[in-house]
Amino acid sequence: MLDFLHADLEKRKTLGLTRQRRLLDSPQAEHITANGQRFLSFCSNDYLGLANDPALVAALQHAAAEAGVGSGASNLITGHHRYHDQLEHALAALVRQPAALLFSTGYMANIGVISALMGRDDAVFSDKLNHACLNDGAFLSRATHHRFAHNDVDALEKLLQASNARHKLITADAVFSMDGDIAPLAAYLALCERYDAYLYVDDAHGFGVLGPQGRGTLQHLGLKSPRLIMMGTLGKAAGVAGAFVAGEQVVIDYLIQHANSYIYTTPAPPPLSAALLASVHEIEHGDARRQQLFAMIGLLKSELSLTRWHLLPSETAIQPLVVGDNFEALALSQYLQARGILVPAIRPPTVPVNTARLRISLSATHSEQDVRALIAALQAAERDIPAGEKA
Repeated sequence: MLDFLHADLEKRKTLGLTRQRRLLDSPQAEHITANGQRFLSFCSNDYLGLANDPALVAALQHAAAEAGVGSGASNLITGHHRYHDQLEHALAALVRQPAALLFSTGYMANIGVISALMGRDDAVFSDKLNHACLNDGAFLSRATHHRFAHNDVDALEKLLQASNARHKLITADAVFSMDGDIAPLAAYLALCERYDAYLYVDDAHGFGVLGPQGRGTLQHLGLKSPRLIMMGTLGKAAGVAGAFVAGEQVVIDYLIQHANSYIYTTPAPPPLSAALLASVHEIEHGDARRQQLFAMIGLLKSELSLTRWHLLPSETAIQPLVVGDNFEALALSQYLQARGILVPAIRPPTVPVNTARLRISLSATHSEQDVRALIAALQAAERDIPAGEKA
């Protein structure tokens, strides 16, 4: 087995697919210290700049003094703390859903929900660019798993028409994490009504950013239905950690009894929920943060002028710059890094072959000066880096 592992790692290296961690030695922010160097960062999903917000830090510190630092037991034993309960109610109210349930991570939420709701006689219908955890949830459920071309409503309808499954569940990212585009959720919901299906929406990158008061993509699109179930992560725009699932009360009650990734794990420490209660308040009253974020998105899109590389048509905080070649994407990322700017190179299998890219993540804490520095560095890079350059 060890020989196989070595061979696999060497193969990844020759294909330009080796991934590396950076050692962060500062709070998450627009300016960070990583690997002992100071950088302007466009890497983080901390879209509202809440990860180091003083109000959240103070709430966590106060709760740690009161509740300790560990949950101590699973939710169904003695692990469900008052802070967890208050946060579930606050999140349900924020996203305008009857009830919500906390999970330790978005990954655990997705595999737990899909595998609990679906079984052998059921069918899951997934966008081909869905996040890996949505696919893993479908696999664990043992339901028949159908995948359709990205955002292709007609292809999805044909699959639904042909299905005689007991229960049908459409799963989709609301905002796709590597493309930044928004799924046609209104059309999917209409198909749910037509073919007696349900829609599970992973709103990891929309919650806190899109919709009135940051309520998420469903509110942004004006969608409401008992056929909707949503997941929102709490480590991106919310600035802390974890995830929640929101929907009809009967769905949440069922998940408490059947979602293995909820039942058989110790919940996140209570102080994190206290910090997230402060985060919910900041999100709800965060219009100024969102205005700044969208101003920076507009600045990048309007003033970045490149001929060899191109931005995908995203209106969200995720602005993918498609390069194509794996090595050239790495070379571009390293060119920026040498100039004190961090932007990650994303390569297959995270994205399709020949679509390697830089994933530019913007935050409300980025200034006009920050974004202009990135624009200038990218335009210089296109002049300086030959096509097909290896890092």
